[in-house]
Amino acid sequence: MQPQKKAANDAFFSITLGNGSLFVNAPVVQVAVRRLPRSEGLPLPSYATAGAAGMDLLAAVDSTVTVPPGERALIPTGLCIALPAGYELQIRPRSGLALKHGITLPNSPGTIDEDYRGELCVILMNTGQEAFTVERGMRIAQAVVAPVFRVAWNEVDDLDSTERGAGGFGSTGTHSS
Repeated sequence: MQPQKKAANDAFFSITLGNGSLFVNAPVVQVAVRRLPRSEGLPLPSYATAGAAGMDLLAAVDSTVTVPPGERALIPTGLCIALPAGYELQIRPRSGLALKHGITLPNSPGTIDEDYRGELCVILMNTGQEAFTVERGMRIAQAVVAPVFRVAWNEVDDLDSTERGAGGFGSTGTHSS
């Protein structure tokens, strides 16, 4: 799979598989990345498939880190980034780690603001029954670049009514009718 720019001034990329069965046309956001020494020898985050929304983040640990059940650990990636204005980086859990090992991110999605310049780190939480070991180069989370919208508050005395109203926290039920 080779990403190919359509034109030098085009902000989109296209990917076709060998059999030509898949074509992806997605906007490209340029993100500056600085490697810290701890990330030496590790690849940059990348998309595992042509249709993936998130890039895999890798653990840049010097030695294995064990996360006991019910505990958390801060795992470094060895990367610092500069997002363009109007974007954030969301750090999300990997579904396979959650299902197979109970590993999740307690602040999911974690938000990396455009003005943050420190190292990207991932808070892993073990909700499973067994200790989980993080090894160097392990795919620990996903990173998704997303646009940020600013809110302009419009304070009013009343809100328009809806069928749902103030119902929340399970008010629509758990089964379809």
